[in-house]
Amino acid sequence: MKRHENPLPGRLTAWQYVQNVLYYLHVAVATLVIGLFGIVLVLAQGRVGANRVATFWIGYMIGAARLHLGLTCEIRGTPPTEDCIVAAKHQCFWDILVIAHAVPRRAFIMKREVMRVPIMGWYAWKVGCIPIDRSRGRDAMAAISATINQRIAGDGLGQLIIYPEGTRTLPGHRKPYKQGVATIRAATGLPVVPVAVNTGMFWPRKGWGIRPGRAVIEFLPAIGPDLPQEALMTRLEADIETRSDLLMAEAGLSLPRPDADQRSS
Repeated sequence: MKRHENPLPGRLTAWQYVQNVLYYLHVAVATLVIGLFGIVLVLAQGRVGANRVATFWIGYMIGAARLHLGLTCEIRGTPPTEDCIVAAKHQCFWDILVIAHAVPRRAFIMKREVMRVPIMGWYAWKVGCIPIDRSRGRDAMAAISATINQRIAGDGLGQLIIYPEGTRTLPGHRKPYKQGVATIRAATGLPVVPVAVNTGMFWPRKGWGIRPGRAVIEFLPAIGPDLPQEALMTRLEADIETRSDLLMAEAGLSLPRPDADQRSS
């Protein structure tokens, strides 16, 4: 089995740290070059062109991770191609890349400040990312839902990637799921596709000390409109967390068994 095919995280040697540095230098230069050359395609083809540039750029970063870091990612399940909400476990930058590369028309809800960054913010806008003004509280979610419905009625939304926990979590840790997914589904009727990951076993939360191996991201069966709204978040959390725990166990993380917890309580 080759180094990058190992389902367990590899060792962090001095050479691996050197490769971490080389990887970030490589992708920084590539991002600048691809971003500048891609402007012409975006101006000519709009969102279609922006998605082509994004697909190439993300694929390049994934390929560079294989080259420098010995890191790959196995995709399980079927990535969605229709308009939907992709609700994913989020452990690190690696799962952002792989999930975004696996779907054809990716979009994110992003802070407005991020979308004002030169070049990259412009690309985010062009691929269909939706800005959020967190200072507006509940009104912000209403504005997002209205924008989503406008996109659906227009040229389509694509696959809106959301992290229900709201932030990155360490392997084996959980945070309370926020209600954003439920709010958007109630306003739009979109199906919800849960995604489980074990990426944090290979790529640390802060992005330094990346280990070689084969991470796994799994697209789970979609949750359709037949599930009552009040049961959505309970089902979503159970699907994502249960499967993510199994994937992390495959990668060598020892997790407490539920029956053991019950016996000790």
